[in-house]
Amino acid sequence: MKLVFVTVLLVCFVLSSSLLEGSLADVCGSKCAFRCSKAKGQEDCLKYCGICCNKCNNCVPSGTFGNKDECPCYRDLKNSKGESKCP
Repeated sequence: MKLVFVTVLLVCFVLSSSLLEGSLADVCGSKCAFRCSKAKGQEDCLKYCGICCNKCNNCVPSGTFGNKDECPCYRDLKNSKGESKCP
């Protein structure tokens, strides 16, 4: 009986954590969709915005350009060339 209870708890935990990850991805997706809505290279913008958003606890600056001081982590991420990684 204890084994069944532990198994049920474990399954519930796994399901709830996977649902949470999906909702976090949705948060970054919607924020990045707006952030990149006016970008010329939307595919690249969405890719890098999503990477930055996930690394920075879902923080994406408001607007379609600038405002990076709202998210210091997003602002300070750099690529291998030392340039801003995040759009």
